[in-house]
Amino acid sequence: MRSMSVVSGRIPALIAFLLLLAAGVGLSPSASFAQAAPAAAEQAAKAAVNPVDDARQQLDQAKQQLSAIEKQLTPSIGDDDKLVDMMDQVEKVSRAVIQISVDLRPSFDQLKSRLDQLGDPPAEGQPPEAQIVTDERNRLKSERAEINALTGQAESLSSEASRLGTAIMIARRDLFSKKLLARRDISLGLFETAWDMAGREASTLQRTFGSWTSFIWRFKAVYFGGAVMGSLAFALVLMVTVRRLFGSLVRRDPMKETPSYLSRLSVAFWSTTITTLSFAAFLTVSYALFDRLNVLRQDVAPIISACLGMIGLVFFIWRLSKATLAPVDVQWRLVRVSNSGASALVHLFTLMAAVNGLDYVLEAVSTTAGSDLILTVVKSLIASVIIGLLLIALSFSRPILNSSGDPKDPGRPLPHFAAILLRLCGVAIILLCLAGYVSLARFLSTQLIVTGAVVITIYIGILSGRAVSEQNGFPRTAVGGYIGERFNIEAKTLDQLGLAVGFCIYLFALLVGIPLILLSWGFQFSDIERWVYRIFTNITIGSFSISIVGILGGLIIFAIALVISRFFENWLDRNVLGRTYMDAGVRNSVKTGVGYLGIGIAIMIGLSAAGISLSNLALVAGALSLGIGFGLQNIVSNFVSGLILLAERPFKVGDWVVTGTTEGFVRRISVRATEIETFQRQTIIVPNSEFINSSVGNWTHRNKIGRIEIMVGVAYDSDPRRVLEILKEIADAHPKLLHFPEPMVVFANFGDSSLDFELRGYLADVLDGLGVRTEIRLQIYERFKAEGIEIPFPQRDLNINMKSEKIAEAVRAARDVGRWPEEFSGRKRGKRPAADISDLENEGHPDIPEGDGHIEDASDGENQQ
Repeated sequence: MRSMSVVSGRIPALIAFLLLLAAGVGLSPSASFAQAAPAAAEQAAKAAVNPVDDARQQLDQAKQQLSAIEKQLTPSIGDDDKLVDMMDQVEKVSRAVIQISVDLRPSFDQLKSRLDQLGDPPAEGQPPEAQIVTDERNRLKSERAEINALTGQAESLSSEASRLGTAIMIARRDLFSKKLLARRDISLGLFETAWDMAGREASTLQRTFGSWTSFIWRFKAVYFGGAVMGSLAFALVLMVTVRRLFGSLVRRDPMKETPSYLSRLSVAFWSTTITTLSFAAFLTVSYALFDRLNVLRQDVAPIISACLGMIGLVFFIWRLSKATLAPVDVQWRLVRVSNSGASALVHLFTLMAAVNGLDYVLEAVSTTAGSDLILTVVKSLIASVIIGLLLIALSFSRPILNSSGDPKDPGRPLPHFAAILLRLCGVAIILLCLAGYVSLARFLSTQLIVTGAVVITIYIGILSGRAVSEQNGFPRTAVGGYIGERFNIEAKTLDQLGLAVGFCIYLFALLVGIPLILLSWGFQFSDIERWVYRIFTNITIGSFSISIVGILGGLIIFAIALVISRFFENWLDRNVLGRTYMDAGVRNSVKTGVGYLGIGIAIMIGLSAAGISLSNLALVAGALSLGIGFGLQNIVSNFVSGLILLAERPFKVGDWVVTGTTEGFVRRISVRATEIETFQRQTIIVPNSEFINSSVGNWTHRNKIGRIEIMVGVAYDSDPRRVLEILKEIADAHPKLLHFPEPMVVFANFGDSSLDFELRGYLADVLDGLGVRTEIRLQIYERFKAEGIEIPFPQRDLNINMKSEKIAEAVRAARDVGRWPEEFSGRKRGKRPAADISDLENEGHPDIPEGDGHIEDASDGENQQ
């Protein structure tokens, strides 16, 4: 019967795989993981056994197993199930042989260390050594040679296992090709024979199910009722759980008239995957309950399993079609099709899935009833021809949205390329059936339906993940909005979280879709488990092997160690350093040093857990030193400078520093750069090497005491001694100026227009200097004003020589009208404070009368004498 079943039993396998995903089991790397604890117990029990003798026994056992498998290969060449079991056995033997080599390594290293301690035998002419030492050296060499021999034998067995596994894979591939390309002669006699067999099969099926129902009614009625109630209870719990946890993902909001493209993609993907996984879980649990309660008999169990698989397949295709085409909710439709076209496509796709699934159910019936292969051939031929006709009918449909844009209008035909492709596929399936290649036609029909649906689902998932990963995509989703509101997360953080969510959607779509595709193409669970195990435990690149499981374990342990390190760092800062009298700078240095030490320890622990030998880091150090020599000088210089700054502490967090053109407060010191916040609240990142290689001013290095200076000038007719007394009184009276050292007032200089004085005082906190200067300047202004002491402003003498009569007349006119004539100045002049023209009169011009007068000059804004 299996010669017609290229992928027989795959539909129930798909449902079982979906259950594994829904139950959270995922892809088990191998059954050896489940045997980890027993293996550890066995190793503990064999601790007292000589590891060399134990390895020899295990190698002999592995050799016998490989010989037995090789003998079974030829008789099992036509049974794929047996070949799969043999492949699993070969894999187990191969892993056991490799483990033997690993277990012998410590013993070999121990022998080598002991031989090194004994040293070489005495050379000729040297005193002989004790006989006991010689005997011990010979014994150790003998054991080392035996371990080398066992290691070589293990390598040979590993190669033999690899060769045998390759032979089994070739046999399976040849069997698959042979079954797929098997040809049967199609004639009317074949159909007549199949019709007679169908009648007998129907009678057999009726008797089988009649007997089964009677058996249940008489002996298993209570168990049958319990299985039904358990299935219904599980379905109720599953439905409530899905609605509570994933309701917003799988339900369409009818209130949204124009949902976004992201919302439509998300609902289509999750409503397909979550509901299908949930329904698959329900079907599988129901089957498991009936089987565990012994309600199912051996003659009906395969048929029930095939029926459940068909139901799951039809539900998946129907759910996917409804999610993407949305024949009722037009606004949620992903494809631009008309209403009638959407309904027609949903019905066509569901019908094709039902026909394909029914074909596998009828095959299970034939297998159970013991019918001849001819009947299975005819059933598959009819089912494949029907699917081919449905594909041709689909190519002539008119589902595309009308140019008017109204989905209620009649649709347009499919694009020419798509229509031709569908017709070619349908005609090819029919012609293959008529030519006798029924298995190949059936295989193509299954792949068009199952693989096509899975690929579409993966594609929708990838589009959904990409839309979520776009900028501001995740905050616009229902889940993103809920998370942001529930945990008070800002939009920027949600947007960054969208990248991780999008990646998880990619991963979920691929982890669900790719195994389903492999199963539909004839692979089995053991094949997928074996590949996953190799991917996660042993990826070989040349002579270098990578273990993803080890790397993930190392990353997890590194993360745990880092969290513990951060917790200890914060605890030390809050509860230990916080109760001391250390300033913020010392606390920051200690905290930073402990933090970097914790990171280093976490890295070493993570590398060791990942299986990476720390001795190999010497190669990394060599490569790093080479890189430093070529282009990392600045980075290393800044790193070392940072370590010097943390250890020497020329400044600390909170200090007021000046370096080059940068002045401000130190906010953070790291091993590469230091953050300085200026008085304008600008953060400047300064490389640490600049603090080491250049001068740095620190106003608060040892303490915060600092001096302020205030310059003030008074008029030349002021009493300087009185000015000194007033400034000293103001300084002594200010509460923030220190009395030791006491304030000082000095007569600084004779200025151009003032007598210059300087007040100097010391503050306990130099950071208060700006406010103190302002207060003292206000007090100086008020005292000087009360004492009548003038604070002068710059003045300038202007000398004008007038020698012509016209200029003299202009001066007399200006005295009368208060302004310069325009014809004299050459430009319009406005009102200005008058200038004293006594100097003009004193020049001895006879036309200028005596007396005081002022001239307005608009040429500049200064008072001119």
